[in-house]
Amino acid sequence: MSPLDPSLLERPGLDHTLGVTYPEIGPERVRARLTVDDRHLQPFGYLHGGVSVALAESAASVGATVAAGEGRVAFGLEINANHLRPVRPGTTLEATATPLHKGRSTQVWRIEIRDSAGRLVCASRCTLALVEAEGA
Repeated sequence: MSPLDPSLLERPGLDHTLGVTYPEIGPERVRARLTVDDRHLQPFGYLHGGVSVALAESAASVGATVAAGEGRVAFGLEINANHLRPVRPGTTLEATATPLHKGRSTQVWRIEIRDSAGRLVCASRCTLALVEAEGA
């Protein structure tokens, strides 16, 4: 398994825009965090479900790419999410992604997003395709 180049996670993109950080990255577990602010809200002042989905897929994609090994990258094929409780601005969320299946061409990851009190906010599952990285 190849380590993920940390500079890749600092590039401009959705994670950067949302303020996602990665306190832990590995082939068996990824933790991703963000603190909810005005960028993350739906019109009624609560966390937008799409932000939870983006956080879940990012965590799963990073883990699947690390687990895939040298010269391969993971892309989301399908994701589902159950949004279980509302979240207000100022709340720190942590997504923990773990693999359910690590095959040669696909992986399936489970992602739980919890608030700073440890309450489950979103339960998600993501299926990812593993493909050869460009230039590999």
